[in-house]
Amino acid sequence: MGVVSMFTDISSESVAAVLPLYITAAMGMSTIAYGFIDGLYQGVSAVVRIGGGWAADRSDQPKWVAFLGYGVSALARIWLLFATGFAAVTSVVAIDRIGKGIRTAPRDALITASSQPDNLGRSFGVHRMLDTIGAAVGPLLAFVILWVLPGGYRAIFVLSLAFAIVGVLILGVIVRNGHPAREAGRRPARRFWSAKDLKLPGMPRLLVATGALGLITVGDGFIYLVLQARSSFAAEWFPLLYVGTNVVFLALAIPLGRWADRIGRGRVFIIGHCALFAVYLITTIPVGGIAITLICLALLGAFYAATDGVLSALTAQLTPPESTASGIAATQTVTAIARLIASTGFGVLWFAMGRQNAMALVAGLAVLAVIASVYLLRPMLGVLHREVELSPEFDE
Repeated sequence: MGVVSMFTDISSESVAAVLPLYITAAMGMSTIAYGFIDGLYQGVSAVVRIGGGWAADRSDQPKWVAFLGYGVSALARIWLLFATGFAAVTSVVAIDRIGKGIRTAPRDALITASSQPDNLGRSFGVHRMLDTIGAAVGPLLAFVILWVLPGGYRAIFVLSLAFAIVGVLILGVIVRNGHPAREAGRRPARRFWSAKDLKLPGMPRLLVATGALGLITVGDGFIYLVLQARSSFAAEWFPLLYVGTNVVFLALAIPLGRWADRIGRGRVFIIGHCALFAVYLITTIPVGGIAITLICLALLGAFYAATDGVLSALTAQLTPPESTASGIAATQTVTAIARLIASTGFGVLWFAMGRQNAMALVAGLAVLAVIASVYLLRPMLGVLHREVELSPEFDE
């Protein structure tokens, strides 16, 4: 699954790396338009995540549900070759993200079923490391293409389609289809994940905390646009900003996954959002240069390494095997919807207040969200294992 994600991320991130410039420069759209599209990119997958997770649990066939999602995203790459206006680009992004929504929870359920509870963070770290290799290579290839062919966005889109097809083929032919419920001696889930599942210990607190933190997580593209406006270095090497973030993510994914297994996934999850707050704080300082750019990229990469796989691992520990995909889909849905609101809202704030004031406001809100999340997740700040009695505080 890590190799599949690597090829898929080369496909998706090669496009994502040039999307801000393609939309605002090549297509001449405003930051509000980009904010809306970036919000879709971040959050439209929320529409189908619960359904994808439930389908994987219901069928006990997570591989083939994931295959459907990867296939939908590959088809969106074909349409991207012909998209020319705002409506067309928006539709392509929406379809691609729907594919992501279908595949993500089944993919993480496969990873969970292939791991032991005490090394779950490391397992997700290994997957995220391979995933991030793709996320680093994609923007690098996009940069090389634009360097050789200025304005060669269509060539990037063709390359994206090729890598997407390779990823789908590897999944269909090589990846073993796990059966999480059967292997755990359980019956597959027979209903949608519902309000009754909120009685699972710790899930209400986790969902509220992830929602609050998602609301202060603006799209990376906005951060890069702020850095571009302040530094000639960031402007000249814009597509490689994504590479810098992903290289740090790649380097820290496994160490932070292991650290989360050792000290508690809730703690590492909170620490990751503290790194994001630091990025916001730095962007409010009226200075630029290479050093500021590199510090922001390092902190942003650390944020993703400490939160992406760690959240899935934490959720998996709180849900039984027959509902793992649905539980992961629930937290991912809340995060995706919150980030959709955050990115769209930040585009409006930038337009109305200016970039520095908008970043300052988000930084202040981030402090409040982190403090609230520490309170909500306090019973989960230690080390948790599936099938182990949890704190009585969960019964509140």
